[in-house]
Amino acid sequence: MAKRVLTTESGAPVADNQNSATAGAGGPILLQDQHLLEKLARFNRERIPERVVHARGSGAYGYFEVTDDVTGFTRADFLSQVGKRTETFIRFSTVADSLGGADAVRDPRGFALKFYTDEGNYDLVGNNTPVFFIKDPIKFPDFIHSQKRDPFTGKQEPDNVWDFWAHAPEATHQVTWLMGDRGIPASYRHMNGYGSHTYQWTNAEGEAFFVKYHFKTNQGVRSLSADQASELVGKDANSHQTDLLQAIERGVNPSWTLHVQVMPAADAADYRFNPFDLTKVWPHSDYPLQRVGRLVLDRNPDNVFAEVEQAAFSPNNFVPGIGPSPDKMLQGRLFAYADAHRYRLGVNHTHLPVNAPRTAVVDNYGRDGVHATRNGSRHDKNYEPNSYAGPAQTDAALAAPLAIHGWTGTHEAPAHTKDDDFFQAGELFRLMSKDEKGRLVANIAGGLSQVTRDDVIEKNLAHFHAADADYGKRVEEAVRALRED
Repeated sequence: MAKRVLTTESGAPVADNQNSATAGAGGPILLQDQHLLEKLARFNRERIPERVVHARGSGAYGYFEVTDDVTGFTRADFLSQVGKRTETFIRFSTVADSLGGADAVRDPRGFALKFYTDEGNYDLVGNNTPVFFIKDPIKFPDFIHSQKRDPFTGKQEPDNVWDFWAHAPEATHQVTWLMGDRGIPASYRHMNGYGSHTYQWTNAEGEAFFVKYHFKTNQGVRSLSADQASELVGKDANSHQTDLLQAIERGVNPSWTLHVQVMPAADAADYRFNPFDLTKVWPHSDYPLQRVGRLVLDRNPDNVFAEVEQAAFSPNNFVPGIGPSPDKMLQGRLFAYADAHRYRLGVNHTHLPVNAPRTAVVDNYGRDGVHATRNGSRHDKNYEPNSYAGPAQTDAALAAPLAIHGWTGTHEAPAHTKDDDFFQAGELFRLMSKDEKGRLVANIAGGLSQVTRDDVIEKNLAHFHAADADYGKRVEEAVRALRED
């Protein structure tokens, strides 16, 4: 077997990769050592900006297989027949911490899934919780700033975390999820995934439905207590990455069953909860889960940087039969996600192998920019319409149009009959067992008792009282006891 030759970036063979060129045996290094300069310059640039959120992540390839007929609800081709398989890539992540953070922490988990369909890539971005802390994207930068490291102390501060939540009562539902037993998943394999947002499906007849995605883990839900998580972080800060990698390498391929809740579009206006509010769920008694298929992960990436760090997901990557809803947070993310990737990876990030479609043909007038790989030839025009047989529009909308009315301006979302910030948080609390309630209260009190301002504590306690009288009473007593110690 021929020996491989080490080369420079331009392909020239490298004579010596152990010693820099110098002026004499003991002299200074020479500026003419092109291999040294290229090597150091490339090393300085081999990191890209980490994600502002979801920085710490793990990924895997797999497939999605349709198990149930859903053609009555959507004309999406990858869901068109039972037994059809579509290649996928998934990225799991924590949200608040940096790339060097630990896996086993109390934090929501990202659940971002890319379907390499025959009609183009379909990206579904969600979390391991069905709700979120806020319902309007204009508050998202402020929310994330409150959860990130403080500019002065350089660490996450309870004062900042709870001060924001004190002024965002709609966060009470998600706080109850986060501080409950599922707040620290035992691994990525042992947690559910949710689309969280409301999306639109459209069938072949043009009928529109609103849907919510639920990926139920087939491994069973397993979570860690705060003490178990602290012990695991000390042993292996990369515990979730280790678990996922080793499971797939052993052939223990994790899987999830996808269900959807389906709401006829006409139901949305009069539903008791605003169906487009990301801080709310649709009770299963109103819209039962309907099985769609299964997601199986069966291959690890060969290069974490190329395939996990450079993976780019954007909820505006739809395919025919699937589209957006009036969900305000989703609407904001339609812009923000793609823009984040243009900043981190460049305008041509969709050319990267992990982001490029597998079977669909990309044919448009995008040209130039850093790392462009599709620039056309002398026969291709870069404008449209043209007389040179360039690609043309289809005139077929991906999804059904949404009716709108009213005046432009800044508006609060219209209130539905049960639309307050506390009802569903109280319902979640009342579903918990006695032991689950005890752990939830202890987790909340552990953080809230560290807040230095009494008014911030009182504002947060008022939220828990509003959700459920017993909930508020128990949190208040636990906080008082910890502060008196």
